[in-house]
Amino acid sequence: MTGSNPISALLGGSDRFVMIGSDYRGLFDLNDRVAVITGGSGFLGREFASALAQHGAHVALLDIDGDGAAACCRELAEQFGVKTLAVVADLSVPESIRSAVDRICDQFGGIDILLNNAQSKIPDRAAYFAPFEEYDLKEWRRVLSVDLDGMAFMAQHVCRSMAKRESGGSLIHVGSIYGAFGPDNRIYQGAEYQGTAINNPAVYSVAKAGVLGLTRWLATTYAKQGIRSNAIIPGGVESGQNPAFVARYSDRVPMGRMARRQEIAGAALWLASNASSYVTGQAIFVDGGLSAW
Repeated sequence: MTGSNPISALLGGSDRFVMIGSDYRGLFDLNDRVAVITGGSGFLGREFASALAQHGAHVALLDIDGDGAAACCRELAEQFGVKTLAVVADLSVPESIRSAVDRICDQFGGIDILLNNAQSKIPDRAAYFAPFEEYDLKEWRRVLSVDLDGMAFMAQHVCRSMAKRESGGSLIHVGSIYGAFGPDNRIYQGAEYQGTAINNPAVYSVAKAGVLGLTRWLATTYAKQGIRSNAIIPGGVESGQNPAFVARYSDRVPMGRMARRQEIAGAALWLASNASSYVTGQAIFVDGGLSAW
């Protein structure tokens, strides 16, 4: 049978092309899905919003900065033709979260994707970066009220809505390598962010460790309702740190550099889409190999 097609022979001699396997081309299609992004007008929030909107998702941006969220929504609607909604919300206040989720559900009919990204603002850098032995309880609780409590209560209200609709959904929580590992304080020697000396406060690590626990609890609790829960664990993202910090940090990373925010958004897009339909309860490290040392 010189020149014969072995696949054709297996199919009874037909020379017609037959696709083997599944059609993967639509796995990242988010058309008509509704995505909620907390901290939506921030450094990573805007990138997350752009990635999801480019793939067809309608986007609701929650932020304490209403003007910033509204401006971002206008850009998304103009660029990608999706529906958008800017919602002012203070995630340290449970009633503000409930009101925001209700408004989004009223506007869009439900929520398919929650990107739990918000992080507390730093109104007093001296208090936030204070030494552990001098850390003030009021500052500690202020940070946790958004970085952990806000994530939990945001997930609570969104899960309630998803479960009621019986259509499943994807919860994506933004954690940090410092929720999984202790900091290497050597990289903070001479480190600055926008002119302020920085370190890794214990409260940040505690909050991000809590995010991992929340992620797994939600995953096992809501799996039978088709609701997936995963965490993105970014390594350091270049965003205005001084050269000394960038150099020290990069020297610790197998890939030899800090992350770009687009690389974090790519992971979020995967977790939001059907490409990750059998993935839940996972912490996806996007850290250039730092956790592999």
